[in-house]
Amino acid sequence: MTESRPETGLVGTVIDTLTLDIECGKIAEFARATHALDPVHRDRAAAGDRGLDAIAATATHVVAAGHQRDPAAVLEVLGLDLTRVVVGSTSWEYSRPVVAGMSLTARRVVLADEMRTGGRSGAMRLITLETTFTEADGDVVVRQREVLIERGTT
Repeated sequence: MTESRPETGLVGTVIDTLTLDIECGKIAEFARATHALDPVHRDRAAAGDRGLDAIAATATHVVAAGHQRDPAAVLEVLGLDLTRVVVGSTSWEYSRPVVAGMSLTARRVVLADEMRTGGRSGAMRLITLETTFTEADGDVVVRQREVLIERGTT
């Protein structure tokens, strides 16, 4: 049987805030790397035919924010041991398409921090993070949620 014990100490903690500029060159790199063949990722006219003002980023383009983060600092703030951490899940919720020329502010916050025990897995700590990607006017373009699992916690 699984038990769950919520933790509240880190809930609401801002992990990091950064700016992510959406550039055509990076969109092209992501499109090639993910084998995205839709011309909206390379051709402004094709994007315009779909009602977009600029070339569209690929669906997971906002993961590029991870390249600007300090992973050691994140682990320290969260109090995690990297050798015991796995990513449990990641999801994205879009309010509208991400397109070239946008400058998004990414703010990552702890939504939940809980301990669970049970079965073969033993004790685990689950931390749910949410990153909101907003434009200068404050409108949220994307919400990314991820669950980090630290196995073998006491």
